[in-house]
Amino acid sequence: MPELPEIEAYLHALRHRIVGAVLEQVRIVSFSLLKTVEPSIEETEGRVVERVRRIGKRISIDLDNALNLVIHLMVAGRLGWFETRPSKPKRGTLAAFDFSTGTLVLTEAGTKRRASLAVLRNTDDIDPGGIEIADATRSEFAAALLTNRHTLKRALTDARYFSGIGGSFSDEILHRARLSPTQINTNLTDEEITTLFDACRMVLSEWTDKRIAETGSGFPAKVTAFHPDMAVHGKFGEPCPACGATIQRIVAKDRETNYCPTCQTEGRILADRALSRLLRDDWPRHAAES
Repeated sequence: MPELPEIEAYLHALRHRIVGAVLEQVRIVSFSLLKTVEPSIEETEGRVVERVRRIGKRISIDLDNALNLVIHLMVAGRLGWFETRPSKPKRGTLAAFDFSTGTLVLTEAGTKRRASLAVLRNTDDIDPGGIEIADATRSEFAAALLTNRHTLKRALTDARYFSGIGGSFSDEILHRARLSPTQINTNLTDEEITTLFDACRMVLSEWTDKRIAETGSGFPAKVTAFHPDMAVHGKFGEPCPACGATIQRIVAKDRETNYCPTCQTEGRILADRALSRLLRDDWPRHAAES
């Protein structure tokens, strides 16, 4: 799922392309995409784009007739930009938004259709999710973090409490903070909460700047959960850039958590639900055994 840095990169690319442009036509390819009936999609056509903004993990295209096109990419939704209008939608296309400056195409990989589009007169009713880390105080962060008793990984990725943090950046944040993904949030010391707060702010800020810098004047092309410059996420089996220990992982269903045992778990290798049960006594308990 695109997280805060990726969404901000999309917004950066869209602002100088569509703000001030006319939305000439909206072509819906997958009708399960559109989640609203009133206002109609036709009411957005012929209107000028006043601004684009982020509402949690959603992108809102605000028009001059007080209507808002709100896009939620969910897990596999992606955006693409074409200077000239594509005559034939490519595979996976859900919708095309034809502006006077070019065409924005919404696609989704796979067969599950989870991305959504809503036409709204008022976005105040949209639940933006949790707090914005960049705007939050340390006390607001602590209150959100400790709302429910969970592991740190689950607490950080709960969109009800934190906006824009998913699996990949939670791994990076916890590595930066030198905290275990399975540590229970209510067991943190005040100092550890402060360290985690600072790590959240730094990692999200750094990666937002990096994503925007990589995009430059172009349009984000390969938006994935993995990046070669990440410290631990997607780096299973590779050396930790901080200490050189082998990066480990926990796999649960279709989710993967990556961490450094030396930096984050005092050398302990955390049980993987699949492999640890399979290997039983052969499962290494410490980084020195792996």
